[in-house]
Amino acid sequence: MTRTTLEVIAPSVEEAISRGAEQLGVSRDLLEVDILDEGSKGFLGIGGRQVRLRLTVKENVPTPASAVEVAPVVVENSTADGETLLSFSIQTTCDLLAKMKIKAEVTAHYGEADGNGDVPILLDVNGDDLSVLIGRRAETLNALQYILALIISKEASRWVQVIVDVEGYRARRERQLRQLARRMAEQAVRTGKRQLLEPMSSAERRIVHLELRNHEAVTTESVGDEPNRKVSILLKK
Repeated sequence: MTRTTLEVIAPSVEEAISRGAEQLGVSRDLLEVDILDEGSKGFLGIGGRQVRLRLTVKENVPTPASAVEVAPVVVENSTADGETLLSFSIQTTCDLLAKMKIKAEVTAHYGEADGNGDVPILLDVNGDDLSVLIGRRAETLNALQYILALIISKEASRWVQVIVDVEGYRARRERQLRQLARRMAEQAVRTGKRQLLEPMSSAERRIVHLELRNHEAVTTESVGDEPNRKVSILLKK
């Protein structure tokens, strides 16, 4: 039977359980709790570690569909090494944010495997006013993501794709890009003229290309040089 599991890092055991129960959408008494790291206060409050727990929904307990969609859930058939890498990813992200003097909650789960069978680690960062972590055109977020990928890949002794999202920014941005792609495609059809979008990262250009790949009237191509490479939308010949 599939069991839903979540790792949480928080200042105290009580707060970690409370946060986890809220994210999973179940009451606290329906959770099995494993303390992975009891944390430490450090010396004079410096160098301390937060508590890290693994929360597992007890068997035969249904979870709300909405909670399953948003909760950072560990892949149920993951190995012990896989879970250790998730924990390492969370702690590394927390350490980097602490050095930046940013307070936030970090959770992690495995995403879907790509065509090569590689499974990415998805890190979700949530807190109050974290716009500083995103930056202009997500430049800060992409830099943080790249640094974490290097550190985590070194720990795993293989390349690991890491995707970092801050307060749902990437999901919102993807929706905006898909809407933009459809709107500009309609404009290309209406005017008969090529439409050139703003400069985007390769990941964002890919979203536009995928959104319009089956469009009956237009096609897309990337033009220009980095970092000003853009998507061009033009009529099919």
